[in-house]
Amino acid sequence: MAIATARHILVDSEEICLELKTEIEQGADFAGVAKENSSCPSSAQGGDLGEFGPGMMVPEFDEVVFSAPINTVQGPVKTQFGYHLLEVTSRTD
Repeated sequence: MAIATARHILVDSEEICLELKTEIEQGADFAGVAKENSSCPSSAQGGDLGEFGPGMMVPEFDEVVFSAPINTVQGPVKTQFGYHLLEVTSRTD
């Protein structure tokens, strides 16, 4: 079974999500941006979600986490919780 590690930033709007993505793409530290902006409790760990397998997160997350290139910021990804920026930090198949 595939296992991935990822980190994310959760915000209320697509607009904020896109602004933060631009900041990160221009060199801002993902963990720092997560700590300052993410409404998820994982923000204390810089958005780190740890290890998980398929089906452990919402389907929208799984779709990105198990297909996106590693170490590339993805998003905005809309879920029932809000808008996420996602970065897959490792994945085994």
